Amino acid sequence: MYPDDLSYTPKHEWVRQGAGDVVRVGITSFAAGELGDVVFVSLPQVGEEIALGDACAEVESTKSVSDVYSPATGVITAVNELLNDSPETVNSDPYGDGWLFEVELSDPSELDDLLDADSYAEQVAG
Repeated sequence: MYPDDLSYTPKHEWVRQGAGDVVRVGITSFAAGELGDVVFVSLPQVGEEIALGDACAEVESTKSVSDVYSPATGVITAVNELLNDSPETVNSDPYGDGWLFEVELSDPSELDDLLDADSYAEQVAG
């Protein structure tokens, strides 16, 4: 149900390890489903420093606006410009083209506390 190659936060973000200490971040299909139809995404700025747990993006749907929290401390190295014109991609492809931003980690060990796919599935089922 949730990709095994990703790590997950209790607040419904996913993390994909990239090259070196750069990770890609998005929201899970569970979060996208709970939000409903995404109509706008507010992304952080490239170069922005973020800290573990910071609200650094917003996803707005027809139902509500939800913060997206940083899974680790670091610097934003990329944002998904596709979402400016096609925010609904967060719903249709949350683990692919619907990614939100990339972070160069200051301390990769912060990711050690993230959930694996099975643990995340248990959390959302509970």
